Amino acid sequence: MNRFDRQLLQIALPSIVSNITVPLLGMIDLAIVGHLGDAAYIGAIAVGGLMFNIMYWLFGFLRMGTGGMTSQAFGSRNLDETKRLLIRSLAIAWSVAACFIAFQIPIRHLAFGLIKPSSDVAALAQIYFHICIWGAPAVLSMYSFVGWFLGMQNSRFPMFIAIAQNVVNILASLLLVLGCHMKVEGVALGTL
Repeated sequence: MNRFDRQLLQIALPSIVSNITVPLLGMIDLAIVGHLGDAAYIGAIAVGGLMFNIMYWLFGFLRMGTGGMTSQAFGSRNLDETKRLLIRSLAIAWSVAACFIAFQIPIRHLAFGLIKPSSDVAALAQIYFHICIWGAPAVLSMYSFVGWFLGMQNSRFPMFIAIAQNVVNILASLLLVLGCHMKVEGVALGTL
């Protein structure tokens, strides 16, 4: 294996591992609420997860755009520009997150109008949504940080963060649902 291939694998493999952890987390959350005895809990997590996936992936450019522009600045050895790019990306992330939090009720009404969940699922999904929305600054900031680290040719740090984040999420959800006997609130707080 030549030097270029090794460098490519050093960047690609941690990115692959990071991306594998995301659906595993969703499956664990569904498995946890699946043991609560009512299909409405599964529906609420599915509806809530769908809402956040759509909301957050609309701003996936924070990761991709930041990564691309940072790699250009890093390649030209302009470290001051790499710092400015991270600051700009975080400013956008926090502004969008503030809008998500400020307009959470209209966003929820719009999403529920499009998804049309049953009344029992909607009631539980509303609880999940209004707890998890407070994680928007952290999620969108992570998009900025991951893109920036990838642009700086460091895919290991985002991998370690993704693994740690998902382990903490799983343990917190298990503790809150099984240990503290919370229901959808426990999964939402664990996710938050």
